Amino acid sequence: MQGAQRLDKIHESQTLAITAKAAALKRQGIKVLSLSAGEPDFDTPAYIQEAAFDAIRAGYTHYTPNNGLPELKDAIVKKFREENGIDFKPEEILVSNGGKHSIANFFFAVLNPGDEVIIPAPYWVSYPEMVKLAEGVPVILPAGWETNFKISPDQLKKAITSKTRVLVLNSPSNPTGSVYTPDEIRALCQVAVDHEILVLSDEIYEHLIFDGTPHFCPASVPEFKPWVFVVNGVSKSFAMTGWRIGYLAGNKTIIDGAAKIQSQMTSNACSVSQKAAVEAISKGVGPLNYMFKEFEKRRKFVFESMSAMPYVNLKAPGGAFYVFPDLSRIIGKSYKGAPVTTINQFCEILISDFRIAAVPGDAFGAPLSLRISYATSMEVLEDAMTQFKSALESLE
Repeated sequence: MQGAQRLDKIHESQTLAITAKAAALKRQGIKVLSLSAGEPDFDTPAYIQEAAFDAIRAGYTHYTPNNGLPELKDAIVKKFREENGIDFKPEEILVSNGGKHSIANFFFAVLNPGDEVIIPAPYWVSYPEMVKLAEGVPVILPAGWETNFKISPDQLKKAITSKTRVLVLNSPSNPTGSVYTPDEIRALCQVAVDHEILVLSDEIYEHLIFDGTPHFCPASVPEFKPWVFVVNGVSKSFAMTGWRIGYLAGNKTIIDGAAKIQSQMTSNACSVSQKAAVEAISKGVGPLNYMFKEFEKRRKFVFESMSAMPYVNLKAPGGAFYVFPDLSRIIGKSYKGAPVTTINQFCEILISDFRIAAVPGDAFGAPLSLRISYATSMEVLEDAMTQFKSALESLE
């Protein structure tokens, strides 16, 4: 029995696949240092949990409006106004089953067959696959570690064609941790708007920016706002990955279209999770500064550790909770007498012989790098850095 042809166009998420492989090894009693999962290792804060318990006890266990609870949309509107200086209306907000669902709804709502979506690489694994599922064409725009994995306005101009429909921006970035400055975002968005191209601004790591660089949402620029669609959610900043609440904000016509897609695919997001998200977003990230400080400490440790290792090219990540070292210098080396020809092969060596689960860079459109998540304990990170150095020093 054969499945649909569209299955041949897309790939399984390598991040989820490697995380599952690490979990399977752990179930066999094998200790694995898992640096693959892009989720905080903290539990959801107690006051957010209590809001969920209260919602259950109060009977909020039924369908909600498809596009989100009114009180959650109001909290999101207030968040945009107070944190980003943007006045969105409730009808310009769609609450979905996680940020990933928000992005998928957007692509299905705006793309016609053959429409092109410009995606800077390295990219989050699901952007090009979602575009293909929506019958669009991903146009990959690569950037190297020398430029901190950031594209330029000139690159963007050269990539635009008559079929270009959307530019994807992700700052802070998964997988690189790179952060575009406000001026850099303005310059890229100006090019997009000049060519009447929509901008999907994925800001899920908004509250995880280090070194004092301010977060900048392009929708805060009046000239850009009609063209910008903002994706955000509670997964990363509030340690709520499993609650599956994301949201999309932008032009009402497109939001209505995305809501129509959602109404036929999933209906509303989980009612209890929405109530918990009201509590999270209303209180903001202030009570969670302890998470930020811990991520900051881990970032410093991993960056300094890896920068001192052989073969590693790495710039300090500005945000999120990832490092993305370029390991091009290991290609052509050998391990136990066998040549190392790809980073995928090196990742297999890492997990089989050094108990480290990391995601190879080709999953993100950067085959000479790999992604390491430091959203895990210092104990794991210290052990992992020792093992990673041993792996590199084992190459000849």
